[in-house]
Amino acid sequence: MTQQELTYNAIELLKNLIATPSFSTEEHKTAEHIEAWFKTQNIPFQRENNNIWAFNKHFQEGKPLLLLNSHHDTVKPNAAYTKDPFYPQVEDGKLYGLGSNDAGGCLTSLIATFTHFYDRMDLKYNLVIVASAEEENSGPNGLNSVLKSLPEIDVAIVGEPTLMNLAVAEKGLLVFDAKVTGTPGHAAHPNDDNCIYKSIEVLKWFRDFKFEKVSEFLGEVKVTVTQINAGTQHNVVPSELNLVVDVRVNDKYTNAEVAEIFAQKAPCDMKPRSLRLNSSSIPVEHELVQTGIALGRKTYASPTMSDQAVLTCQSLKLGPGDSTRSHSANEFIYINEIEEGIDLYIKLLEKVV
Repeated sequence: MTQQELTYNAIELLKNLIATPSFSTEEHKTAEHIEAWFKTQNIPFQRENNNIWAFNKHFQEGKPLLLLNSHHDTVKPNAAYTKDPFYPQVEDGKLYGLGSNDAGGCLTSLIATFTHFYDRMDLKYNLVIVASAEEENSGPNGLNSVLKSLPEIDVAIVGEPTLMNLAVAEKGLLVFDAKVTGTPGHAAHPNDDNCIYKSIEVLKWFRDFKFEKVSEFLGEVKVTVTQINAGTQHNVVPSELNLVVDVRVNDKYTNAEVAEIFAQKAPCDMKPRSLRLNSSSIPVEHELVQTGIALGRKTYASPTMSDQAVLTCQSLKLGPGDSTRSHSANEFIYINEIEEGIDLYIKLLEKVV
């Protein structure tokens, strides 16, 4: 199949995905469309829940493994839509529809790219593509659930809309539930252990605390108190005050290291909800990045989170479309962005794999 035919078929697949609701945990129908692609191309695949993956035909033990990944779940359409979110309408070179930009264009472009290389016998890397579920809600049955079934991955390209520029770093996320405790009592009586008053110093500590290591691309670890709650009635001093602390972690720390630092230094009890959404990065010196730069692409740090967060290998975020359109009303991707995306993916991998 020619690259032109692959591109046409990828756009048709994207239209089918748009027309099929696939909210996180409800992607079974879009998974069937992806299965149909692999069946038509005579490519063996595996499926677990709504995740689908396939290896290159001439997989060879001992070669490094390159993961190609993007997701086929979507958020729910917002109330500002004026177009049918499930109607894949093309107007003025734009393909409209929920999930067109985030991340259907990336996924179908990567599927086309994988298909282009599937039969090749001269690859330096083994390839595996994973069309993953539950990315938008960081669910338990997404890419993270598939990794145990794959060989060790050496490097990954994660398809998210980056205007085909090279996102070489992405902040991780930690959410903490914090608690300031005190002595409960009647508001009319003296109380030197009021948890609400004690929280003033705690809040100042969070405002002023700085992590030592600063990332070249991602800057500082950012700590933000985002919620506060205490008390049930006007005349009762509560026994505790609860905070939610949002922490955006740079690539100089693992989430576990950040949690340990807080455990040692924070002036209140803190419990992380999850440690698995880690920061991601790839050295600018890596051949994937250097090849992308040679192809005229820019490097940058991504402010948004992706399935990179569940990977422990080096990973590059790269894909057609524009992140600023994600989760917006009347979401769209330009047809020529998909065409250029597939072309660039292929040119990049031709040089590397």
